[in-house]
Amino acid sequence: MKIDLSVVITEEILESILKRGSNKQIPPVAQFGHIGTHFDIMDKTFHLDNTERTGKLFDVSYLKNRAVEINDIDATRIHELDFVMFYTGCLKERGYGKPDYFVNHPELSEELIAFLVGKKVSLIGIDAPGIRKPAEHPKADQYCADHGIFVIENLANLDVLAEKASSTDFLVHTYPVNYEGLSGLPCRIIAEI
Repeated sequence: MKIDLSVVITEEILESILKRGSNKQIPPVAQFGHIGTHFDIMDKTFHLDNTERTGKLFDVSYLKNRAVEINDIDATRIHELDFVMFYTGCLKERGYGKPDYFVNHPELSEELIAFLVGKKVSLIGIDAPGIRKPAEHPKADQYCADHGIFVIENLANLDVLAEKASSTDFLVHTYPVNYEGLSGLPCRIIAEI
């Protein structure tokens, strides 16, 4: 069974996001790199080895008004090179593209991020616009990228994946757009159970 974990971008969503985030100094093609399911490049190279990784999903949707901590998950399941995903319920509850979605969203604690970096995972995914709130978003992504880890933002259908995969490992296919010069790369993410 395959589950598409990529946000579906409609013309309405695209127009809304580009209008709200329009910046005359940033060309539309650069803004395109940060729409939908994507990762911030942080001046690093996405290696093709990352296109297929073992996925681990953690349902933390029950947590409200605090960061996800190490003791909120079964950290013993995480291994080197894994694609570790966090289902917070943010995208499903608020809807991608809504103003509140981008500002007030769940986040991972700095300790959890450091733990994942220490485990040498390949990818960290979340159904929110980042693993940290806007003020600390670039710093967290850069910290991960400096350790060879990309953060995949705005994952969709993690509720479906949680229902089907539960605590089972699965294969994840990650295919970013092959577009040079962008600071973010949209990607298609498929979970295969």
